[in-house]
Amino acid sequence: MDFTQAKKIFAGYLKQYDTKNEKIRLKIVHTYGVTDAARLISKGLGLSDEDTDLALHIALLHDIGRFEQLKRYDSFDDSIVPHAELSLSILFEDHLIRSFIPERGYDSIIYTAIKNHGLYQMDDSLTGKERLHSMLIRDADKLDNFRVKEQDSIHAMLDVEAEELGAEAISDHILTSFLNRCPIKNSDRVTHMDMWISYLGYIYDLNFPESRRIVAGRGTIDKLIDRVPYSNEATRRKMELIRQAAWNFLSESTAGSSR
Repeated sequence: MDFTQAKKIFAGYLKQYDTKNEKIRLKIVHTYGVTDAARLISKGLGLSDEDTDLALHIALLHDIGRFEQLKRYDSFDDSIVPHAELSLSILFEDHLIRSFIPERGYDSIIYTAIKNHGLYQMDDSLTGKERLHSMLIRDADKLDNFRVKEQDSIHAMLDVEAEELGAEAISDHILTSFLNRCPIKNSDRVTHMDMWISYLGYIYDLNFPESRRIVAGRGTIDKLIDRVPYSNEATRRKMELIRQAAWNFLSESTAGSSR
């Protein structure tokens, strides 16, 4: 495996797409953000050079189907075609994977990790390297999604302005799910504030204490909560409960553990 060469091949692959398109550009930035997160997690876990290189390749390729998804359907809507399935089709049915990694011995790990990164819940029956790399790409993907939620405009993400968001209510069942440390399903969300809380709930689906340490160290929880100007007093109070619950979880789940 040669990650430097893989990045060059990836850049060449992207030439068939309109890289001036804002949606394409954001997915390119996300891809490299996930590779950075994968490197950081791998280092924190003390992984071997081989596993680190494999994690970086998986991160580089995990969303490769997004570009074709947008080209074909002008949408990132996974209800039309799941992007992870499209990534796997391009890599393994069209054999693009051989351009990135000539060795076939990693195929099962790569296939499984990319498949599982797009699922609501990872396949619990996975073992060994397939489990390790599925867990790692899911965490790396979420770490960069936190960056997106910190930096991108609220209107671009939720189709409402920050002031409108802060005036909304939080559904009782969403608050209960968060306080019970349960990841929130998209189908359970009612208000835009519910959606915002579901992003915070990513912390409950992080696999490694190392990933949670990174989130805590970056102050991600406070940054996301404090982005919103709360004019709805009940919502403001509930968000403080969420802040406390999130920090309690991060503190408890990283204490005394190296992984």
